[in-house]
Amino acid sequence: MRSSKQMDRDQVKRLLQQVKKGDLTVEDAMERLRSLPYEELGFAKIDTHRSLRRGFPEVIFCEGKTNDQIKEIVKKMASTNSVILALRANEDVYLSIKDDLEGVQYHKDARAVVIGKIPKVKTKGTILVVSAGTADIPVAEEAAVTAEVMGNRVERLYDVGIAGIHRLLYNREKLFTATVLIVVAGMEGALPGVVGGMVDKPVIAVPTSIGYGTNFNGLSALLTMLNSCAPGIGVVNIDNGFGAGYLASLINSMCGSKGKRRDS
Repeated sequence: MRSSKQMDRDQVKRLLQQVKKGDLTVEDAMERLRSLPYEELGFAKIDTHRSLRRGFPEVIFCEGKTNDQIKEIVKKMASTNSVILALRANEDVYLSIKDDLEGVQYHKDARAVVIGKIPKVKTKGTILVVSAGTADIPVAEEAAVTAEVMGNRVERLYDVGIAGIHRLLYNREKLFTATVLIVVAGMEGALPGVVGGMVDKPVIAVPTSIGYGTNFNGLSALLTMLNSCAPGIGVVNIDNGFGAGYLASLINSMCGSKGKRRDS
């Protein structure tokens, strides 16, 4: 039986031959390339064409994987991708791969390993990541690093929760000039609603599991955000900084390529 890699090569070759003969347009060939196979590792199936379909490579979720498995996945992906993002990674994961590949960076607060060169900013908008408290920073940083690795200009505004709302109001210009905002909060999760009532841009709310007993590991914050009366707020899952950063990047990319910054 042929490997998925060989099948991949054969299909690409046939597509190129059809384009060369004029039997297939470049646009049709690109569309067909979106559904080509994956790289089989036995314990994992790497989606080799994720970046073609989605604009960014498959992201490695490290929890539940051994260091050896992560290392092998990274090596395979590095052969076809200029940048790789591995999330929920501890320092042991970083140490296990840093000597085998160039350009490996560890972002401790975000629990993220970035392999390769972070691309230059390619969008003209700005993503602002806001956290209610210092304890929410790990989730906020996961969102921020994800967005940066995807080629966005990212700014941060941390520890501006509603218990001291003057801190938020003092920084309102940052809120007003952002293209899309990610607002991260635990406890009762009220901050996204406050921000959403102040700005005319999309707000992505991220509940965290930070809080006392009746926070129910983030459930109370999640429900507060889902029930916000401020329009224009979308909510991702508890502690899902990655999902928020990815979604913010997709929204920001709709502003177009890097150029003159749009005024609010």
